[in-house]
Amino acid sequence: MKGRAGPHPLDVPLPHDLRAAAGRASRDVALQQFVGGATLHKDRGRRETCRRAFGERYDALRRHAGAIKQHTLDHLDAYLERFIARARESGAIVHAAATAAQANEVCLAVARRHGCRLCVKSKSMVTEETGLLAALETAGVETVETDLGEFILQLDGDAPSHIVTPMIHKDRAAVGRAFARELGVAYTDDPRRLTMIAREHLREKYRRADLGVSGGNFLVADTGSVVLCTNEGNGRFCTGVPRVHVAMVGIEKLVPSMEHLTVFLKLLARSGTAQPLTVYTQVITGPRRPDEDDGPDEVHIILVDNGRTGLLRAESRELLRCIRCGACLNACPVYRTIGGHAYGSVYSGPIGAVITPALRGLRDFAALPHASSLCGACFEACPVHIDIPRHLTRLRAQIVEQRIAGWRERAGMRLWGLALRTAWTYRLAAWAQRLVLRRLARRVGRRSRDSARADAAHRPGAWIHAGPGPLRAWTQERDFPAPAARSFRQWWARERGHARAPRRDIPGQRGTPA
Repeated sequence: MKGRAGPHPLDVPLPHDLRAAAGRASRDVALQQFVGGATLHKDRGRRETCRRAFGERYDALRRHAGAIKQHTLDHLDAYLERFIARARESGAIVHAAATAAQANEVCLAVARRHGCRLCVKSKSMVTEETGLLAALETAGVETVETDLGEFILQLDGDAPSHIVTPMIHKDRAAVGRAFARELGVAYTDDPRRLTMIAREHLREKYRRADLGVSGGNFLVADTGSVVLCTNEGNGRFCTGVPRVHVAMVGIEKLVPSMEHLTVFLKLLARSGTAQPLTVYTQVITGPRRPDEDDGPDEVHIILVDNGRTGLLRAESRELLRCIRCGACLNACPVYRTIGGHAYGSVYSGPIGAVITPALRGLRDFAALPHASSLCGACFEACPVHIDIPRHLTRLRAQIVEQRIAGWRERAGMRLWGLALRTAWTYRLAAWAQRLVLRRLARRVGRRSRDSARADAAHRPGAWIHAGPGPLRAWTQERDFPAPAARSFRQWWARERGHARAPRRDIPGQRGTPA
């Protein structure tokens, strides 16, 4: 299938310029409407669904799920060995891939050995990470994304901008245009009609496909099973109809047993889409048995590292707990404003801001840890209790320690550190800052006196509308309040002095008749 020509949205020059990408996204009115509305709705749904289901036990359940994943990661070697042994006992063929290129080559080798010409592919973040779609197409294997959102993005030559809702940045009119252009149908923006057009097109692909590719939401060590959670049923077609099924899964997706799996199934759909459970939950254990009517003749499981073992360091290991529910994206005010493509990587939002620098290099993605207000909304939303704000600040510290930041930023941080080191330097810096900003506010206020009269909220001298230096980025989007004439310390000293000497003119004060 051939989509729109042009560069892939995530083929960004390195080092990635987040500031420029975020600036473009923040000026895209349609993007603001689509992403902002959808994420607010999803985040509200998550809160209400989890409150109804778990009540006050929700935080304890999050901690329990996090502890299960942390235990598995702490003993990942043992659980990997157990999974491989059980999967092979069930008849699956297990491969290990250290890099994205190796993972793609394993899949291509399987396709070549079986002479596969048509691949139907279920939604998978790890195959986005490795670039499998392009690799298969280059090798001459027609490959069709079958998740409805991914299918539309493939038609447009676009990339996912959300972990769970890949086409969150598009509306139904864009879908109608893509279908008319690529599938030769009459334009419509009716959701039901668009769905039926996609179904009619994809059913024929399922019927003829000889290779099915999927990811995996979980791997169960005790049974050697791959677990797929989907809402559209396309995952079952991809894994049940073609004679060869390849599952490409990150090594961090392991859970010890089916009993532990139930904990994550309770949390995954509720966190991502506010559902009690995804519509389809498949547990795939080996190929088709002799007494079964459908299923593949061969199941290949590719266990992908691609930088994950580097994250197993004690300081970053908990990041591998992530179950790709997308809850942190929906809760994040920064993601809500700039969307997913601005992050320049497959993994966007708060989790992408900490995982991408680890997987692809901190130097090339040094801006991502700063794409956060550190409000903690991502931590509150995470169903496996990953303290993302802590990792954001840790990476910011590494940027300084490794001298990745520019000299101006390093100098500014050094001066700030010196100012905070002692009481007298802090007071001196606060006095200088207050003096400069108040003078700047008065100067800007005089220049904009006419407009200030029209808006009482922007009184001359009260707000800074166009700040200098680093303050310019803030004032591009909002006004900066001028500091008060007196500092808090000065105010407190005066008020405390008044408290020690009660004023006689206030009725009810001690020594004064009421």
